[in-house]
Amino acid sequence: MKVKECMCKKVCSANPETTIYDITKIMKDEHIGCVPICDGQDSIVGLVTDRDVVLRGVATNKDIKTTPVSEIMTTKVCCCKVDDEINTAQRKMSEEQIRRLPVVENNKVVGILTMGDLAHYGDEIGKNQVCSTIEGICNCNNSQVRNCY
Repeated sequence: MKVKECMCKKVCSANPETTIYDITKIMKDEHIGCVPICDGQDSIVGLVTDRDVVLRGVATNKDIKTTPVSEIMTTKVCCCKVDDEINTAQRKMSEEQIRRLPVVENNKVVGILTMGDLAHYGDEIGKNQVCSTIEGICNCNNSQVRNCY
């Protein structure tokens, strides 16, 4: 199975000058937990998660209405390609312990692959494989995770 077959194709992105407050509005309105940050050519330069907002923004007492997301975003963004095999993407997610993986084509973000997407396509991907990926992402060696289905 290819990544493009199970990724979320609706992507909301922002630019590095977007304020933390405006990112949180996007997350709330779109019911999402991360926003890719793109430059003027729509190439990904960062990623902001709800966790980044809390730990790097709110907890460090940044003014969320004036601070740009460039100050809190993750800049070393792990991505995959639309034509990658799903097991390649799962391996990246597991090894890097990331819950959301931007999907790029021609250096542009065209989708996001999430743990929820993997769970949704568990029958096609293989439930044991999905459970192993989630175990790797969460870095838990608990046998209960393997029995999640």
